[in-house]
Amino acid sequence: MTSPANGITTRGYQQEMLEESLRRNIIIALDTGSGKTHIAVLRIKTEVERQPTKVSWFLAPTVALCEQQRGVIQGAISGPVGIISGSKEPDQWKNSALWQTALHNNRVMVTTPQVLLDALRHSYVSLGRDISLLIFDEAHHAVDNHPYNRIMVEFYFNLPAQTSPISTGYQRPSILGLTASPIYGGNAEKAFKTIEANLDSTIRAPRRHKDELATFVHRPVFRHVMYNYPDEINMPFSTNLAALSAVVQQIDIRDDPSVHSLQKQLGRASPGSTDYYRLDQKLSKVIHKSDSFTHKGLRDFVRTAEAICYDLGSWAADWYIWEVIQHAKRVANPTNNLISTWKNQEKVYLLEIINRIVVTPVSHYPDDILEASTDKVRTLIDTLLMEKFDTEALNESYSGLVFVQRRDTVLALTELLRHHPFTQDVFTFGCLLGTSDSSYRHSFLDITRFMLKNTHEDTLDDFRIGKMTVIISTAVAEEGIDIQACGSVIRWDPPPNMASWAQSRGRARRKRSTYTMMFSNVGADHANVVKWQNLEQQMVALYNDPSRDMVVDDPDDQADADDEVLEFRVPSTGALLTLNSAVSHLSHFCAVIPSTSHADNRPLYDIDPPEYLPGWHSFDNQFHPPLYPGPWGSKVTLPRSLPLPNREFVTEKIYKSRISAHRHAAFTAFKALYDAGLLNEHLLPITSVVEPQLEEEVKEMLKDVEQRAGFAKVSLQIDLWTPQNQALQSWHTYELIIGGLPPLIFFNASHKISLPLNEGPTLFCPGKVPLMTSLRYIGSVSPSDPRIEVARKFTKMLFWSLNGSRMSWDKDDFPYLVLPSDTTESHWERRREWIQSNSTVTGAKHADEYVVNAEKFGKEFSYPTDVAIVRAGFQFAKGYQFVAWRFEPLDEEEESKLRERYSRLGDPKIVYPLLEVRPLHPRTNFLIPTASQAIRQTESLFLLPDMSAISILSPDESDYALLLPSILRSFACSMTVSSLRDELFTATPLSQIPDSLLLTALTAPVSGERSNYQRLETLGDTVLKYLVSIQLLAEYPLWHEGYLSKKKDHSVSNVRLAKRNITLSLYRWIIRDRMLGKKWKPNYIVREIAEEKPANYVTDTAAEAIEEDSGKKKKKPQQELSTKVLADVVESIIGASYLHGGFSLSYECARFFDLGLRWHPIPDRIEAMLSRVQTAEEYPPQLVIVERLLGYTFARKGLLIEALTHSSYEHDLHTPSYERMEFLGDSVLDMIVTDFLYHAPGKDYSPGHIHIRRSAVVNAHILSYICLSSSTEADATMPGVSQDGSIGLVAESHRIYLWQCLLHSSPTILEAQRNTATRYKYHKDEIRNSLEHGNLFPWANLIRLQAPKFLSDMVESLIGAVFLDSGGDINVATTLVGRLGILPILNRIVRDDVDVLHPVSRLSLWASKHGKQLEYKFEKAKGQVSCMVAVDEKEECRITEPYHGKASEEEVKFLASESAIKMFRLRDVDVNYTLLKKRRASTKKTRKDGTKL
Repeated sequence: MTSPANGITTRGYQQEMLEESLRRNIIIALDTGSGKTHIAVLRIKTEVERQPTKVSWFLAPTVALCEQQRGVIQGAISGPVGIISGSKEPDQWKNSALWQTALHNNRVMVTTPQVLLDALRHSYVSLGRDISLLIFDEAHHAVDNHPYNRIMVEFYFNLPAQTSPISTGYQRPSILGLTASPIYGGNAEKAFKTIEANLDSTIRAPRRHKDELATFVHRPVFRHVMYNYPDEINMPFSTNLAALSAVVQQIDIRDDPSVHSLQKQLGRASPGSTDYYRLDQKLSKVIHKSDSFTHKGLRDFVRTAEAICYDLGSWAADWYIWEVIQHAKRVANPTNNLISTWKNQEKVYLLEIINRIVVTPVSHYPDDILEASTDKVRTLIDTLLMEKFDTEALNESYSGLVFVQRRDTVLALTELLRHHPFTQDVFTFGCLLGTSDSSYRHSFLDITRFMLKNTHEDTLDDFRIGKMTVIISTAVAEEGIDIQACGSVIRWDPPPNMASWAQSRGRARRKRSTYTMMFSNVGADHANVVKWQNLEQQMVALYNDPSRDMVVDDPDDQADADDEVLEFRVPSTGALLTLNSAVSHLSHFCAVIPSTSHADNRPLYDIDPPEYLPGWHSFDNQFHPPLYPGPWGSKVTLPRSLPLPNREFVTEKIYKSRISAHRHAAFTAFKALYDAGLLNEHLLPITSVVEPQLEEEVKEMLKDVEQRAGFAKVSLQIDLWTPQNQALQSWHTYELIIGGLPPLIFFNASHKISLPLNEGPTLFCPGKVPLMTSLRYIGSVSPSDPRIEVARKFTKMLFWSLNGSRMSWDKDDFPYLVLPSDTTESHWERRREWIQSNSTVTGAKHADEYVVNAEKFGKEFSYPTDVAIVRAGFQFAKGYQFVAWRFEPLDEEEESKLRERYSRLGDPKIVYPLLEVRPLHPRTNFLIPTASQAIRQTESLFLLPDMSAISILSPDESDYALLLPSILRSFACSMTVSSLRDELFTATPLSQIPDSLLLTALTAPVSGERSNYQRLETLGDTVLKYLVSIQLLAEYPLWHEGYLSKKKDHSVSNVRLAKRNITLSLYRWIIRDRMLGKKWKPNYIVREIAEEKPANYVTDTAAEAIEEDSGKKKKKPQQELSTKVLADVVESIIGASYLHGGFSLSYECARFFDLGLRWHPIPDRIEAMLSRVQTAEEYPPQLVIVERLLGYTFARKGLLIEALTHSSYEHDLHTPSYERMEFLGDSVLDMIVTDFLYHAPGKDYSPGHIHIRRSAVVNAHILSYICLSSSTEADATMPGVSQDGSIGLVAESHRIYLWQCLLHSSPTILEAQRNTATRYKYHKDEIRNSLEHGNLFPWANLIRLQAPKFLSDMVESLIGAVFLDSGGDINVATTLVGRLGILPILNRIVRDDVDVLHPVSRLSLWASKHGKQLEYKFEKAKGQVSCMVAVDEKEECRITEPYHGKASEEEVKFLASESAIKMFRLRDVDVNYTLLKKRRASTKKTRKDGTKL
C-alpha cells in the first residue's frame, strides 16, 4: 500500500488501476464501495502535477453527484476545483472570457455532461486545447444519445490522437471511466464492445490484487422472499377507488374546456391556413386520445390508485385517493396559485369533477390497517423485523433501504408503514423521490410533491445520524448518492435491468449485509435474477480477460440509423450545430425571446403527413387512424415576435422517423437564424454582442461600474489660468467694473477671456443689491510693461490681506493681476507709506505685512472712520467688520463681556477709545443668490486697540479682496467653456451650443454652483434613448424587442458613456471643484505640487502622464471622479444640444460621442424603416375603428396592423407582433413626457421630481387604464321597424373600446380582457374622479384593475406606429398622446401639484427618515390574502382582500400602504428622492419584494 493521500490509504488494487490509467484509457469496473472515486482523485492529482496548462474535467450524471464528488476532489487537490451546474447558470455564460477565466482559475472542473457538451458546441471550451483528462463517472451511460456519448462522437474522435500525455498541444485528452456495472441489455460482450468503443477505452478490473479487493468489498448475502399476489377473486376492494372510477368513467372528453377552447379557435381560424390545420389536428388528437390535462390526469390517477390497491391494499389506496383529492381541491381553487401552470378553466372543470367524488378518510385502527393490507406488505414487514433482529443480535444498529419503482407507491407505502401496528413503534420511516421525474411536471399528479413531509436533504441527514432507520426510495438512491453503508437493502419491486440490480445491491455494503428481493408467486422475476447473476459472471470474466488488453478502434458511425451526419461548424470559433442538437438549440433560442404570460414563444412543429384526416374530430364514425410507416416531413414555425421575412421552415417528406424529420426542420431553421445575424459566432443568442468591449486600461478604471460604485482615477480638471509656456510673451488686459466700485485693470497671462456682451457674473452680497460686473477686453501688453509689477504688488496685497494664511510670501507669480484704473495717490497710500517706514522699527513679520497696530494707527491718524477690516490680534487673527471708535465708557454688561474676552490676560486695562466691530458675514461665495438679501444685524462687540490690528486696505480695496475670488471663479468657468469649444468641439455642430447651456452641462453638483447638469442630464438621458432606439430599430430589422432592448441598454449605459468620456478626455473640462472662500488661495504660474497624495490615491494607467520638471519625473496629480459623473456629463451635453438645436443638433451630438453605433440622420433612418413596411390586399375591419379612435389615418396600414398584432395571433399574416413598435413607442412617450416636465412653466423640476411624475403617467397601470378607457362609436345600423311601422334602416351605434381591437388568437387573452374590463367598470369612476379632481394619484385603484401587460403594450405600440407613419414627426405623436388622455393627466398633475409619490415609497421614506424598521407580511387563508404593515415589529394596520394570484398581493400591499399613510398622516413627508434611490439601491440585493414605480 502507498502512503495516505489526504488521510486515506491507497490500497494495492487502487494503485494498480491508477498505474493502468496512466498507460492508456481505461474504464474501471469495481463494485460500489471499493473506492473508484479515490482512484480518480489520484489520477487527477497526477495530471495536475504533470500538466501545467490544461485542466482535468470530471463528469457526473447528476447535480447531486457533482457536488458530492467535487467535495471529495477538493479535499485531495491543492488547487481550486470549480463546479458548474444549473445552480451556476452556465446557460447565462455568454462570454468566452468567462469560461476561459474559469479554466484559468481552476485546475479541475466538475460538471454534468450537458454543461460540457453545450460549452463544446458553442466553442467556449475546446476539448483538444483546454482539457488533458476527461473522467466519466457512471460510465455505463455512454451509449446512444446520452451527453457522454455525444461529447465523444461530436468532439473527441475529431481530434488528432494523443502524442504525449504532458503535451500542451491540440490533441485528444486521456479518458478514465468509472462504473460498477459496465453493461446494458442482455449481451455482455456486445455491451462491452459498445461502451469501450464509445469511450475509446478498455474496461478493466484489478488482477494482481484481486484477493485484496475481496477483503474490502463486502458482497451482501443474497436473499429472496415470496409473497402471494392477489388473485382475481380476492382482489382488494377500495371504496374510494370505486367512487373515483365511477365518476371518471362518466366524464366526456367533449365537455373538457380545452376541447371547447380548441373548437372556438378552430371556428375563428381561416380554413386552409396553417393555423386551421394545426388546430384541427390538435383537436382530433385530444378527442381521440382523451389527452386533455384533466382527462389524462384523472386516468393516471385511477391507474395509480389501482396499482397501489393491488400492490399495498385497500387502506393505502383509500389514503392515497383521499390525500390527492384534498390537495387537488386546494390547488384547483381558482383563487389559489400554488401550481401556476394550471389554467383557471381547467381548475374549475377539475374542481367540478372531484367534488362529485364521494371519498372518506381512512381509519387508523390497527385491525383496519391489518385487514386492508396485502400479503406483499406483510412479507415486507416480516423481512424488516427479521433483518432488524439479526442485525441487533450482532450488536449493530439497523438501517435499511427499500427500493420502489413508482413514486406514488413510495408515498403510500411510507404512510402505511408509519401507521402499521407492527412497525410504527419499531422503525422511523422517510422517503426519497428525487426531483427529475419530468413525466409529473405539468400533470395532474404533480400535486403529490406537496405530500412530502421532509426535504430530500433533511431525509438524508436524518438517515445518516440514525434518527431515521428506514428509507423508502425510488431509483434516486441507487446511483452514487452518498448514503451511509446499509446493512439491509430490500427490493419491493424487481429491478428493471441488470444495471439497476447491481447499483441497488451496491447500497448494501456493510459486513454481513443482506440484499433481499421480493418475488411474486407468479411471474418470471426469479428467472431474471438468475439471468443477471450469470450475466454478471460473464461481465467479470470479460474485464479480467488479459486477451482483451488492446487499444480499441474508433467507433462506428454513431448517428441515428435514420439520420445522415449533418453538421454546421462556425469557421471563426468552431462552434458546432448537429442534427442531434438542433431541436434543443432552437428551443433555447426561442425561450430567451422576451414574452408575457399570454404568449407562447416555443417553436411549433407540424408533421407531414398529418396524424389524422382533416375534420376527424367531427366524424360520426371516429375509427382509429391506420398506422403510417413513413416517410415523414416536418414544418417548424418560429414565434411571431421574430420579425423574419419567413418564419416557416419545411423539410421534404423523405425521413424514416418523425424525430428525424423534426430534427432536419430545426437544423434548417437554426441555420437560417445564424445566417440572419440573430446568433453569435458561438451559436448562441447574441447577448454577447451587447457586452461591453472595453480597452484594457478602461476596464481597470471602470471596475464595478455596474453597481455604480466604481471610481476611475483621472487627471485633475483643466487649469486654464496657468499658461502652458511659463516664459510669458504677453498679458491680456481688460477693464473690470464691479458694481459701483472704481474700475480695475485686469491682466491675465493665459487664455483670452471672452464673455458674451462683456457681461461678467452677478454678485450677491448679503444686505446689498446684486452687483453687476463687466469685463471689456483692451488688448495685450508686454511682460515688461511697468504696470505689471505694480499690479503684482497690488494683487498680492489684496490676496494676502484676507488669504495670507494659505499663501506663501515668496510666491507672487499670479496668472492674473489687478490694478486700479485711477493711479492717483490716495490718503491710504500715504498711510501705507507710514506703515512701511515703521515696519523695520517694529519688526513686523510677513504675516502682519498689511496690518498695523490699531492703537498706534488711531493715534497717528486721529482715529479715522474709513477703516474696513479689523483683526482681533496679529498672525492672521480672526477678522471683523469695523463699526466705529468707542469713546464713551462701556456699561456694566458690555465691560463684563470685554473682560471675559480677554480673561486669558488676567485683568486687562481698558483704555479708550475702543474698537467697536461686528463679525464678518460668513458668506464668501457671492455667485450664489441667497433666499433673502436682507442681512441679519449681529450684536457689536469691542476690542482693545493695543491688542488688535487694522488692515491697511481701504473700504473699496477690501471689497475687491472679498469679491475677486468669486469673480475669478466665474471667469475660470467661462474659460472652461471656451476651451472645450475651441479644443474638442471645434469644427463640429456642437460649437453652436450657447455658453450658458454648455456651462451648466459641464458643472457637477459637487461644485456647489448656482446651476449644475442634473436637469440637463435627465433630459439628455431621455433624448439619447430616443435617438438610439430609432437608430437600432432601423439598423436591425430582424431583431426582436429583447435584442433591441439589451443593445440599447448597453449603448446608453454608464460604462459606455464613461468610456467615451475618457477616450475624448472630456473629463478635463468637468467643473467639479468647489468654491470655498474660507479655503481659497490664488493660482500660480508655476504650480505648487502637493507633497502628499490623498489617502485613497490609486494610480490609473489610462490617465497617468509623466512630465519633466527640473530634471525630475513627476506624476500629474490625480483625483477621484465617479463613473456616473463621467456618464452624466455626456448626457447633459446631449440635453444642452437638444435645448438649443432640437433633435437635429442632439443627433449630431450623439453621433459625436459615437457610442459604438452606426449613426445615420433620423430622416434617413425613418425612410429606411418605412420602405420595409409590407402592404396587403385586405386589412382587418377594426383598422378603421382604431384610426377614428386615434384621430389619425395611417398612410401605411401595415404599421397599424403590426401595432395591434399580439404574438399569439394565428392568422396567416406575415406581419410581426407589436413588440418592436412598443420598443419605439416607449422611447417616444418618454421623450414627450420628459420634455413636457422639463419645460413645465414655473416649476424647474429636479431630476427626482421629473422621475416620479413621469413614472406616474408612463407606468403599465395608467397606460392600461388609458387603453381600457379609450373608445369610439361605431355605426351599427340594421333593418328594422321604424316608428311609423314601416320597414327601414334603424340607426344604432355600438361603443368599441381600444382593447377590443387587439389581434390575437388566445382564449387566455380573451378571458383576461373580459375580467379586466369588468374590474374597470367598477373602478373607472373612482379613477377618473381622482385624476380629474383628486389631490392624490390613484395608485391603489389602478392596481385594482390587475390589468395584463398587453394593454399597456398596445398603447405604446400605437404611439410608435403613429410616430413612424408620420415620418418621425414628434408633434404628431404628441398630439396622439394628448388625444389618448396622457398629457391632460400630466398637465393636471403639474398644474395642481397632485401628489404622485408611490404609497409604498412614501412609507419607506418616512421609515428611513425616522429610523423605523418597516415590514410587510402576507397571509393567505380561505381564499383571502392579508397584508400587515409592521413598524418596529408592531402591527399598525392590516388589509384583507380576495386572493386572485400575485396581482392580489400587489393590490393589498398598496391598500395597506395607503391605510398606513392616512394613519400616520404622512401627506406632507418631504420627498427626498435621492434618499429613496439610495435606499432602494442598498436593499436591492436583499429585498425580494422591491417596489417599482
